[in-house]
Amino acid sequence: MKPVEARVCTASKVNSVESVAILILPCKTDLFQLHMPDRGPPVQRQPLKHRDYEVDLESRLGKTQVVTPIAPLSQQAGYYCSVCECVVKDSANYLDHINGKKHQRALGMSMRVERASLEQVQKRFESLKKRKDPGTFSEQDLDDRIFKQQQEEEEKKRQRREKKKEKKKEQAGPNEPEDIDPDVAAMMGFGGFGTSKK
Repeated sequence: MKPVEARVCTASKVNSVESVAILILPCKTDLFQLHMPDRGPPVQRQPLKHRDYEVDLESRLGKTQVVTPIAPLSQQAGYYCSVCECVVKDSANYLDHINGKKHQRALGMSMRVERASLEQVQKRFESLKKRKDPGTFSEQDLDDRIFKQQQEEEEKKRQRREKKKEKKKEQAGPNEPEDIDPDVAAMMGFGGFGTSKK
C-alpha cells in the first residue's frame, strides 16, 4: 500500500452527516499511514536447535555471597543471562528464560522447530540403536540384581537389630549394681524384682 501525502481536512461546506464522515475517514487513514514506522524486510531467523552446552545450575548452589545494590548485574544474587543482560532469581525461572521467546530471539532463533525428514528420523533411530549395547540386559542379570538387593536389605536389618541390642545393654547395664552378691540381694528382697534372665 502506497503512503499518501498528509492533508488537512476541514469541514467547511457541510451539507449532511455523510459528507463529514467522508471527509474525516480518508484523513485518518492518511495520518495512520504516516505514523507507521518503516520496518523494512522481515528478519529471517533460524529454527530452534538443540543446545550444544551444559546449563550450569549448581556452580553457585549453597554458597554465601554478599550482595550490594551497586554491584554489576553479573555479580548479583541469582542467575545472570549474558545474552539478555538480566538476572533471574531461581533455577526454574532461569530455565524458563533461556527456553523462552525473548532469549531465543536474542540468539537469532525463532520459536519454530525445523521439520524433520524421513531420512533424518531413520538416521536418528540407527544412531540410537548403535549406542545401545546389545545383550547388556537379561533376566539373569535382573535376578542377580534383585538377589543382591535383598541381601543388602537383610544385612542392614541385621545391623539395626545389633545396634538396638547394644543400646539396650548399655541402658540396662548401669542400672544394675554388679558387685552385690545374689544371696545378699535375695535376703534384702531385691531378688524378686528383676527378670528371670541372668
